[in-house]
Amino acid sequence: MKSANPYVFFPGNTEEAFGFYKSVFGGDFMGMLRYRDFGESTMGLPASALDKIAHTALPLGGGSILMATDQMDSKTPLVTGNNFFIALEAESAEEADRVFQALSAGGTVEMPLAKVEWAEKYGMCKDRFGIQWMMSYTGNVNFGAG
Repeated sequence: MKSANPYVFFPGNTEEAFGFYKSVFGGDFMGMLRYRDFGESTMGLPASALDKIAHTALPLGGGSILMATDQMDSKTPLVTGNNFFIALEAESAEEADRVFQALSAGGTVEMPLAKVEWAEKYGMCKDRFGIQWMMSYTGNVNFGAG
């Protein structure tokens, strides 16, 4: 496994929260991607949500990264306790498949592994113990590069 990092969901105040975390931990953001940045692929969000944070990351030191998003999907009510995932970055597509299949066995696949704008493979699942996981294999995707 290449890395494992906490990924926190906020109810629309990610930018404020991450301003606070930056004041505590220091460092510089590794980008702050807004839903608007997806162009026409805005996931059906209303115009009022397009400036919310789709993804941001702040290095915490020692190779750890705190990542977050503003949850704009109302299918799952956001409650403290279900507002975080462990984000995994696989070394290979095969590792992503193997680990995702193992983690989701007996659990729930929230989003099957599939190609997305930012990764060759990306999926979300909840394991049989209720822990939420994001699996990514970036591969050759260079999302956001001019």
